[in-house]
Amino acid sequence: MAVVGSSLGGFYATAVAERIGGKAALLNPAIDPARDLAPYVGVQTMFHAPARQFEFRPEYVDELRALGVPVITRPERYFAIVAKGDEVLDWREMCARYPGARIRLIEDSNHALSDFELHLPELISFLQLA
Repeated sequence: MAVVGSSLGGFYATAVAERIGGKAALLNPAIDPARDLAPYVGVQTMFHAPARQFEFRPEYVDELRALGVPVITRPERYFAIVAKGDEVLDWREMCARYPGARIRLIEDSNHALSDFELHLPELISFLQLA
């Protein structure tokens, strides 16, 4: 079994890998979303649909905090693709979160990993899909 997650999905993938095992491939993973999202509690506007709103509740922050993994237990199960050009998350924090894990540090790119196809062969290899 393996899980793959990008950004907040990388945080969730880490939680799943630690709780039930298996490999995790992480694409610019969020490290502490409870900390980062706490300032957004309240009514928010959707980024891609500004006319629509949603409520981000305090209990969501508590849920994120509860899902957090203090330390990864088996770094060999993790592969992180981290872009230094990420405009949302700090690449240094991402790398520090996964000591001993396989990390592909990209000099440029961005949070969306717009050059993802260049890194897909290494991801497929790590997950032993080919």
